[in-house]
Amino acid sequence: MFGHNIRSDLVLLYLSETLAVFLAVYLLMASGMPPEYPVDHVRAAMMAGILALCSGVVCSASGLYRPELLSRSRRVWSGAALAATLLLLVTWMSLIITTPANLRAAAPGILIEILLGSVGAVILTRFAFVLLLRGGFLKRRILVVPSSTLVDERDMGPSDVFEVAKLPPGEDALAILSQPDKLRAQRVWAVVASHAALDEATRRRCREAGIQVLDESEYHECRLNRIICENLAPDWLKSAHGLYDGWLQRALRRGFDIAVSLFLLLLTLPVMATAAIIIRLDSPGPILYRQQRVGQNGSVFTLIKFRSMVVDAEAGGVARWATLKDTRVTRFGRFIRLTRIDELPQIFNVLKGDMSIVGPRPERPSFVEELGQVIPHYHDRACVKPGITGWAQVNYPYGASIEDARMKLAYDLYYVRHRSLFLDLLILVATVRVVLLQEGAR
Repeated sequence: MFGHNIRSDLVLLYLSETLAVFLAVYLLMASGMPPEYPVDHVRAAMMAGILALCSGVVCSASGLYRPELLSRSRRVWSGAALAATLLLLVTWMSLIITTPANLRAAAPGILIEILLGSVGAVILTRFAFVLLLRGGFLKRRILVVPSSTLVDERDMGPSDVFEVAKLPPGEDALAILSQPDKLRAQRVWAVVASHAALDEATRRRCREAGIQVLDESEYHECRLNRIICENLAPDWLKSAHGLYDGWLQRALRRGFDIAVSLFLLLLTLPVMATAAIIIRLDSPGPILYRQQRVGQNGSVFTLIKFRSMVVDAEAGGVARWATLKDTRVTRFGRFIRLTRIDELPQIFNVLKGDMSIVGPRPERPSFVEELGQVIPHYHDRACVKPGITGWAQVNYPYGASIEDARMKLAYDLYYVRHRSLFLDLLILVATVRVVLLQEGAR
């Protein structure tokens, strides 16, 4: 969708949950009113529509659309609790907007009924979805040509969208590719093979039969939404369509950054004022911390953050990565780092134009120089503006090593290749989960 790889089963789950919530809320609004009040079907449909659309956003912001949670891991309960809390706030606000005060007074329990109905609809839909997924009804079947080395069936868990097609005894993968009818009979969605393994005629036959042909890198990118940096060609940026915006797209992106920044500034102004006072009282030193960071095309700018460490945290001027339980972090600094409050002053960097709301994390010049020498294509991430949040930030925890930087680069370059306002919106929604559940903070 808009150049971004989205699992079709998750789209189906979103649509199913939205419809289930709409029906549940509409029926409760239509049947739960006191007898003296006639049923207003327009108001009931409006309320149901608002909550149905918001429920998908709330579930996404709570992390409930993450593939690893579909196998019912322990994290699903924290996400469900967060979703129920957010949905309660949305329900309360929707009732105030769509329902007169006298009607709310006549049916005081309608808020709880609607909340329970919405949560119940989501739970039942998700339970049915998990059963379908485990039964293999929603999986994409792939045929792996033996020369492919990246596809390992052992890496596929119960929540994985792909499954490897099992060929009949005596059948060879390369031989069956000349018979697209057999592939369709096996419900094969895609063939995964290296470029050298298949000739152009075979590739053309598969595409004409409606079967995708993926090389190993494309399969990896499609499955995990990250790129294998080592396999990228030197001129790969020429195929990164997200980099070649016209003047309208650039204006829209800049307008998006300004609008979101001003909204966040107004929303968090009391939080920033309170944080500034506590920082001043908690430890000696300035309230704000300024640091040189690398921006778009390698330009250096001054990044602004709330100070979360003691003064002279880097004695000798040597840059150091933050570590778990870092002794340089102040008492209040630990809290604002966990809640990401220390990042809020970067809003001014966005308004100034040094950063975007969404983009790769801006790194320090010394780290960029060090990592660029050992990680292929590391400097390619600087072809877009750095961001307060980003695809790597919402998919991978804080990195404090070269291997962590290598993994985060895989997500950053995926963002560079598929950059769009649609992907930016998905990242902003996912950022809510990262902040509220304190994922990866140090």
